[in-house]
Amino acid sequence: MSQITTEQVKHVATLAKLEFPENEIQGFTDTLGKIIDMIETLNEVDTTGVDFTMNVADNLSRMREDVAVAGWNREALLKNVPTTENGFIQVPAMIADGGDA
Repeated sequence: MSQITTEQVKHVATLAKLEFPENEIQGFTDTLGKIIDMIETLNEVDTTGVDFTMNVADNLSRMREDVAVAGWNREALLKNVPTTENGFIQVPAMIADGGDA
């Protein structure tokens, strides 16, 4: 079994900006140790001559032809919007002071 310490788990949690209750740290330490043990077991498998496999699904890049098409009619789109301003959709301010970004 790997030698993962609670201090290492706390350090990794700090790097990941996570906080755990003190009573849960030991559980995370045990779980992380088991995960590392599984990875070490996989590293023992002889993969000589085995081709690299990134994905077992048949995912081919199916690209469509790039054809220019006319855009949407702005007036037709904006008729479904509650409020507009200068030809754009008007939404509530997201910055409290409404200042320049």
